[in-house]
Amino acid sequence: MSGMTCWRRLHEWHQAGVWSTLHRNLLNELGLSRKIDWARAAIDATSVRALRGGDLTGPNPTDRAKAGSKQHLIVDMKGHPLAMALSAANVNEVTVLLPLVDAIPPVKGPRGRPRRRPRKLHADKAYESRSNRRGLRARHIAPRIARKGIEPHDRLGRYRWVVEQRIAVLHQLRKLRVRDERRGDIHFALLVLGCDLMLFQSLARF
Repeated sequence: MSGMTCWRRLHEWHQAGVWSTLHRNLLNELGLSRKIDWARAAIDATSVRALRGGDLTGPNPTDRAKAGSKQHLIVDMKGHPLAMALSAANVNEVTVLLPLVDAIPPVKGPRGRPRRRPRKLHADKAYESRSNRRGLRARHIAPRIARKGIEPHDRLGRYRWVVEQRIAVLHQLRKLRVRDERRGDIHFALLVLGCDLMLFQSLARF
């Protein structure tokens, strides 16, 4: 199979929802086995350089305004990716928190209705806003967002490290460490695939 055919299949299957369906199915398997920790979740984002530009890119304020994209991730306390998103590098994290929380799919458990809301959400100061705190409370999620001079860094960092570690694992894959696809949907498909791989490896351990 040629490289062009592989990329075409990746795009077609992404458009058909194959990767997102796989993501939901893997989460359901973990949920039915009581492996999803709904007590807490953590959210973070990281910027990657977009070597060829394209959609969902923008000037990266941390990389001398070079073109880049931002990968957003929310995980439970065991590091299972619950939802992910892709944006331009200059998008403010404040605007992504609630849409990413809403993107968590309903996850089946051994009993009761499917669940999609953690009890608490941990985030750094980049996500701090009154609207985010109100929005989380409206969703029955206790906000644990760092506020300068109020919550000590080490206290909140005890829970946020897990999402930073998951991002580091994703960036062991060169295609996610540096974006060289012009099409944003292709890079997002690779991001979903990387998260699905982590879920599959977690499921295989059980």
